[in-house]
Amino acid sequence: MRESDLLARITIDPEQCGGRPCIRGMRIRVNDVLELLAAGETPEQILADYSYLQPDDIAASLLYAAHQLDHPILAA
Repeated sequence: MRESDLLARITIDPEQCGGRPCIRGMRIRVNDVLELLAAGETPEQILADYSYLQPDDIAASLLYAAHQLDHPILAA
């Protein structure tokens, strides 16, 4: 799947989850997926526990996080 297609899975709605990035308009935040991964959950475990998620949702969460961190820092 192309990067743009993966990133399109991430939605931001000011009326949902405090405007935090979510997956496909659902009430599961990108941060929720990232925290599960950081806690040692495997993608397979996450998909088993959250049957409405798809493998590309996990990939989209990781890609979104990578894009958020990859920005220039301007020194004053």
